[in-house]
Amino acid sequence: MKKVFVCIWLVTLAVGALAAAPVENVRVTTSLDAGWRFLETDAPDAEQPQFDDSAWRKLDVPHDWSIEGPFSETNQTGGAGGFLPSGVGWYRKHFSLPKELPGLRIFIEFDGVLANSDVWINGFHLGHRPYGYVSFSYNLTGHVNFGGDNVVAVRADTSQQPASRWYSGAGIYRHVRLVAANPVHFVENGAFIHASKLPDGLTMVHIDCLLTNESDAPRFVFVRTKLIAPDGKIFGEGTCGLSVKNGSDSPTQNKSSQLVILAKPQLWDLDNPKLYRAVTRIFYSPPEHGAPVAAEQILDEETNSFGIRDAHFDADTGFWLNGKNFKIKGVCLHADGGAFGAAVPLSVWEERLKTLKSLGVNAIRTAHNPPAPEFLDLCDRMGFLVMDEMFDCWTVAKNPYDYHLYFNEWSKTDERDTIRRDRNHPSIILYSVGNEIHDTPKAELAKGILQGLVAVAHEADPTRPVTQALFRPNVSHDYDDGLADMLDVVGQNYRENEILAAHEQKPSRKIIGTENRHERAVWVALRDNAPYAGQFLWSGIDYLGESRRWPVVAAGSGLLDRSGAPKPMAFEQQSWWSDQPMVFITRRIAPNASGPTDPGYEPAQQDALRRPQVLFPDWTPKNSTPHDENVEVYSNCKEVELFLNDKSLGSKALNADASPRIWKVAYAPGTLKAVARNNGRVVATDKLCTAGAPAKIVLTANRDQLPSDWNGVAFVRTTVVDAHGVLVPSATNLITFKVSGPGVIAAVDNADNASHEPFPAGERHAFQGKCVAFVKASAPSGKIVLTASAPGLESGSITLKALPPVSPK
Repeated sequence: MKKVFVCIWLVTLAVGALAAAPVENVRVTTSLDAGWRFLETDAPDAEQPQFDDSAWRKLDVPHDWSIEGPFSETNQTGGAGGFLPSGVGWYRKHFSLPKELPGLRIFIEFDGVLANSDVWINGFHLGHRPYGYVSFSYNLTGHVNFGGDNVVAVRADTSQQPASRWYSGAGIYRHVRLVAANPVHFVENGAFIHASKLPDGLTMVHIDCLLTNESDAPRFVFVRTKLIAPDGKIFGEGTCGLSVKNGSDSPTQNKSSQLVILAKPQLWDLDNPKLYRAVTRIFYSPPEHGAPVAAEQILDEETNSFGIRDAHFDADTGFWLNGKNFKIKGVCLHADGGAFGAAVPLSVWEERLKTLKSLGVNAIRTAHNPPAPEFLDLCDRMGFLVMDEMFDCWTVAKNPYDYHLYFNEWSKTDERDTIRRDRNHPSIILYSVGNEIHDTPKAELAKGILQGLVAVAHEADPTRPVTQALFRPNVSHDYDDGLADMLDVVGQNYRENEILAAHEQKPSRKIIGTENRHERAVWVALRDNAPYAGQFLWSGIDYLGESRRWPVVAAGSGLLDRSGAPKPMAFEQQSWWSDQPMVFITRRIAPNASGPTDPGYEPAQQDALRRPQVLFPDWTPKNSTPHDENVEVYSNCKEVELFLNDKSLGSKALNADASPRIWKVAYAPGTLKAVARNNGRVVATDKLCTAGAPAKIVLTANRDQLPSDWNGVAFVRTTVVDAHGVLVPSATNLITFKVSGPGVIAAVDNADNASHEPFPAGERHAFQGKCVAFVKASAPSGKIVLTASAPGLESGSITLKALPPVSPK
């Protein structure tokens, strides 16, 4: 029987806030990101501590070695993996531990290693983990030297290909930490904090913690939690005492549960994502089991961020958050960061998510695997809803060497570890246990697997519903054989009419679109059907891989291109999803058998988009002779008037069917302008100007101050313009970048999904008149000057200020 100790205390907002005071913390967590040695090939005996690694490359992790290329049609990853290399990579790190630490327990934590990782400490094999998207840890105690040299060695193997349907990366691509803890300590990810509503406007916060005792005898301890409000003030605390058993089964028996009752808490929502912190400590008690005394010893401390919100799905009305009913307007995201591959600095994601939010996106589906933990932290802070997805396959393969090889042995462990890691994030509203699973035609096999996966999710987190992205469910009879109804929320990819029919067939079903196209009919199906809780568009951002043929190396289905810039179709989605007044002009070119030929893009560049390029947000057609242009204007405003060279071409009202406003315009060079009005008042404008010859380079940055840490990245966007500052959409100049001062060019990129130029470089061709340089600071102070030049163009430059590193949030 589990021992559960429960303490309850009441806290209201009327209680006077207490100032937070730092206290001693026995647990010591140290980043192990810096100072690794790396070899991009197999190396016999490299796990042995005496192995000579002096000739290996020095680098810091997170590190994705595959993104460094080169692209090649013969790489075994093929189009699915973006034609980038795969193979075996070795990492080794030397570190020392103070002599004073014996008696403490030493752990190493990996947020993710791609893939099939093996880890050794001083030649001792710690374990193997095949799935590259899960976080894991190992206990080093008993195998480390205190006061001497220690060597951790990691072998990551992606050599068997194809193993993925998209680019996955290779190596230690997420963060690594070393943890020293007292023998009596909290179990990793053993804290679970969740809230439930009570009558009279009260909220109960549940704080459940698992403890383990690796000493030689039971220990009686006190577990004390302080809750810290979003403003940083402590507003309540409580203490529970329990006897912590020792032994291998202690984590399942030693559980402390505390309940905090709050009046009028600050809620986490999309516009104001308020976050609380629970600081929980283990205190050693005197032998007589008396009350804690001033001289008591702190054995361990753990801080967990959480949010208080009421999120649920309703079969009749869809999704609700904190009493508000609204549509989930989501996008699917793969884990790569374009030029950074799988090792993505957090500021890259922050900039991308900021842009998606401006388009009206309020939710993310982590397709089709668990994300990095700091990505979820970011979603918590920015106010995004998240569908946390586990697997792309079960026992039936999609590729010869994908996860189906390990599913039976590892799936429940990987799922349980992921949910325990992620369950305190208020952003998460759904767990998905599979995407387009090919087991479902075998109903009994699939239902047996799904039953187990749902049970694991409910055991690890009973507060959140489970879904699955069903694949052609009418073909595999998922709605008829009972499989769909094993899900808390029924998810289906595409075929919106089918899932609506499934709800009509059984109105008790809660339904959501787990993968959907960027089409008007798709949006209208969501907009006009109350039970349809939301949709996740495929995809939010262009991603590497999933190419059908060389020379294409990336998929072009995103609202944003790989550099994080919105495409024209993103603004049509914005006109449906955003509440902020907006207007956007584009030209539509009807595709033909050979693809569109305007305005001078190469066939390979058109093919790279994986769909016909028909939208051009410029007024510079290749054909400059008199002809008609099909002009589309996207706007959520009641009225839009279009002008060509200040002459009105008429006004058009908002269409009830969500279709764009369309004009056929006789082309003339100059300025095309759209003016959007609500109730007669101008609320938004947009304009396109005809470009002349390329004349100069203009640089803009998303920030002017740059912290000197791994996560700090500045997006410096490079635009080729004419003498009047108008973007030249046909410009393909080779742009050369140079940095002076304490900065480096971390990578370069453009939106060309058929380009094979290397990402770690100092030059890049413009594509559609644009490219981007990603800059990092290399010192905590000083001016960073980036200059961009090209033959025949006036150079551009921009100055950034280097700052000290930012402490992790």
